[in-house]
Amino acid sequence: MAEDAPKHDSIEPMANGEDTSPSVGMITQYVKDLSFENPSTPEVFQWTGQPQIDVQFNIASAQHGEDMHEVILKIDVRATMDQGTQFVVDLSYAGLFGARNVSEDQMHPFLFAEAPRILFPFARRVLADAVRDGGYPPLLLEPIDFGMLYAQQRAAQAEAGETPGDQPVGTA
Repeated sequence: MAEDAPKHDSIEPMANGEDTSPSVGMITQYVKDLSFENPSTPEVFQWTGQPQIDVQFNIASAQHGEDMHEVILKIDVRATMDQGTQFVVDLSYAGLFGARNVSEDQMHPFLFAEAPRILFPFARRVLADAVRDGGYPPLLLEPIDFGMLYAQQRAAQAEAGETPGDQPVGTA
């Protein structure tokens, strides 16, 4: 009867009861760096028209200890008009993630796709508040598909014959 039971590819706990299953979780999240520049005030508030908004972002990761990784989502926004620069915001929003029993081939996609997806809504709010506090309507960024960007970057690296590493991801 036991021979007919389906086999499962699961990780079994050690005889001593130690949990060997993969586990990842956020420990904390925080603003690592925030800069808001309002270089053309007060004249900027008399300008009319829609600004050109340029949004750039990068993702970085660093290991801190055996089971800790810091992921930094860096978002740079520049709003310009014909008359000059309205505002510039530079935000580095980070999260500290704990991971155990996770292989490198699983950890890399987590750090560069899933962790930024988790951090993004909070970074988006900080950015919107900074722009609003600078005297402008809140800037609400569209959601970013970090998983798709990660897959595209990996495919481009493979096509170029590069070894995927801790390369920054993307531009929005």
